[in-house]
Amino acid sequence: MTSEKRVCQNCKKEFVVEDDDFTFYEKMQVPPPTWCPECRFIRRSVFRNEYNLYKDNCARCKNSVVTMFRPSPAHIVYCNSCWHSDNWDPKSYGRKYDPSRRFLDQLQELLRVVPKPATYVGVDQGPSINSDYTNFAGSLKDCYLVFNSSPNVENAAYSRGLANSKDIFDSYYIDGSESLYECVNAPKNSGVVWGQNISGCVDSSFLLDCSGCQNCFGCVNLRNKSYYFFNKPLSKEEWHTRVDAIAGSYREIDKVRNEFEKFSMSFPHRENQILKSVDCTGDYILDSKNCKDCFEVSFGENLKYSFATKYTKDGYDLIGHGRKGELLLENVGAGVGSRVLGSWWVDTSHDVEYSFMTRESEYCLGCVAMRGARYAILNEEYPEDEYRELRRQIVDELTREGIYGMYLPLSFAFFAYNEGIGQDYFPLTKEEALKRGLRWEDELQITKGKGTLPPAGIPDRIQDVSDGILNEVLTCVSCDRNYRLIGAELGFYRRMAVPVPRKCFYCRHADRLRRRGPMGVFDRTCDKCKKPIQTSYAPGRPEIVYCEECYQKEMN
Repeated sequence: MTSEKRVCQNCKKEFVVEDDDFTFYEKMQVPPPTWCPECRFIRRSVFRNEYNLYKDNCARCKNSVVTMFRPSPAHIVYCNSCWHSDNWDPKSYGRKYDPSRRFLDQLQELLRVVPKPATYVGVDQGPSINSDYTNFAGSLKDCYLVFNSSPNVENAAYSRGLANSKDIFDSYYIDGSESLYECVNAPKNSGVVWGQNISGCVDSSFLLDCSGCQNCFGCVNLRNKSYYFFNKPLSKEEWHTRVDAIAGSYREIDKVRNEFEKFSMSFPHRENQILKSVDCTGDYILDSKNCKDCFEVSFGENLKYSFATKYTKDGYDLIGHGRKGELLLENVGAGVGSRVLGSWWVDTSHDVEYSFMTRESEYCLGCVAMRGARYAILNEEYPEDEYRELRRQIVDELTREGIYGMYLPLSFAFFAYNEGIGQDYFPLTKEEALKRGLRWEDELQITKGKGTLPPAGIPDRIQDVSDGILNEVLTCVSCDRNYRLIGAELGFYRRMAVPVPRKCFYCRHADRLRRRGPMGVFDRTCDKCKKPIQTSYAPGRPEIVYCEECYQKEMN
């Protein structure tokens, strides 16, 4: 079958279903999509609130709990200890499928009464220890406000997308690293402050697109250099003298950060961060093959329209997880399994459709929080023959409604648009969100007006900051939101000679997203050879952008 142009039934824009897309949908035994890729992502995004957290009480043990669900009668929330325990049975909520009623209505009723975990804490990669303020993560130790991260992450805070790393603060998309601060896309580094698109660098600050560098400061596009300062070699003694005058001072580092941003604009930028990969499009793709329109994908194969997945094969329209998964379509947080469709948090399972929080199960449709289930519909198990006949009826119904093969309707959405990750990557105003049929939350949990120490009262140098600051409430210079420091954070700042941040976590995260770039690619020409390229740098942006071939020639 050849490619086919279609009109999105949601936004009415035209999109293309390619020949290999049809092949994948046939393999999944679903119809082709009726919504365009962007609208499909936005719909999934309202099922993924990573960092807007709330205080509530566990509906079972009554203890205080941190949860991703805004307190509401729509959600019965258990603390993670209670939810993962054997003290309750999801099968007790099972109900017989009623063919005379709409299946989605029955699923929505079930979803309202089955308890949900306070946060998404996966256990398939190992337990998390002392890491309550984390979400969509697993196998963490001593972590705070860490999201979309797993496995083997220790002593980290204010970060997203970490794996196999230790002592990481205020960073994004990090693997195999230690002692990093304000880094974006930085695998296999140690002791780096303010780095982006770097690898194998040690004891350096303010690096962009560098590899194998040690004791470098304010450098761009360097390879295997030591004691360079703004791309100029210095003696070891002079380098330390200059760097020591800056380290630890908020005023000096803020000045250097602005200088470095201007300095980096005079160097060519790589068209994208697709590394060690074959036949891939998108950005931030590593060690992958045939991944199209994907972002933040590592060790993937035959993926499309997917974001933040690792070790995944044969999947379309995915957000998060994916590890050891294949034949995955329209999922949020599904992995370690095969043929999972339209589901939220499915682990170690296969042949699961339109289900939530389902683990170690097979042949499930419309199930919630089931574990060790087989041939189940709406948490009720059936003999195999009866299950297959009922499933056929439900699939026929969902196909007639134009839903089968797509994610669940927005009426199922757990979160408002401005709570979910969609607002980070496709920001909308309240009016735009409501017009699209998305909810908007006017009462996000934000504290303002409670500050006890104004920004001007924070000592300029970290060496002059006392432990007493841990008892103070600080105020963000950008949004006036109040925030506090934790002990591990202050100790890290002192070790790394990093000043106390004057912005809250949410504004710092927004700054890192700006540095990372948009989730989209644009047609542009290489500023060296003028050939057409696809890049996350929009044509109107001022950066000098080279195609991969010209960039490599420049580096050599």
